[in-house]
Amino acid sequence: MKIEPQHVVSLTYDLYVDQDGTETLTESATQEQPLTFLFGAGQMLPKFEENLSSLSTGDTYEFRLSAGDAYGEYDEEAVANLPKEMFQGTEIPEIGSILPLQDNNGNRFQAQVVSVAEDSVIVDLNHPMAGQELHFKGSILNVRPATPEELSHGHAHGADGHHAH
Repeated sequence: MKIEPQHVVSLTYDLYVDQDGTETLTESATQEQPLTFLFGAGQMLPKFEENLSSLSTGDTYEFRLSAGDAYGEYDEEAVANLPKEMFQGTEIPEIGSILPLQDNNGNRFQAQVVSVAEDSVIVDLNHPMAGQELHFKGSILNVRPATPEELSHGHAHGADGHHAH
C-alpha cells in the first residue's frame, strides 16, 4: 500500500549526523520497535514526510534534510541566562541536563544547560539538532488506513491500531 495522508506508517530508520567531519549514527528505529505515525498529521518534519510520500510497504529509502528543512539553523541568540533564584528550593541543574520550561503564554519547551555561573544558569534553547544536516536510511514496514479513532485523536495507535491511551 502506498503512503498517503490519513494512513498510518510504520518504518525503520537510521539517523546520521556529521560530528567532527564523520557521519555518526545518532538514532534508530528497528523492526522490533519501529517509528509509527499518522502521515500528514503534522507530527513529523514536513520534508521528512515529503521524502516518504511516494513510497509503499517494502520500499527502502535514503535522503538528507538540510538544517533549514530539519530543526533550523543554530541561533546564537537562543541562549539565555536564567537567574539562580529560579532554582531556590531545588538543586542547581548540571551542565548538559535538560530543563522543562514554560513561557508567559503557557508554551512548553526544553533548554539544555550549557554552563553555570556564579549568579545564573546559562541555557541553550535551540533544538539539539539545530544547524545539522540529517541523513536518514530505512525501510517502510507497513502502511494502512488510519482507524476513525486514530483520525479523531490525530495520532497513530500503534502498528496495528490497537494502542491504549
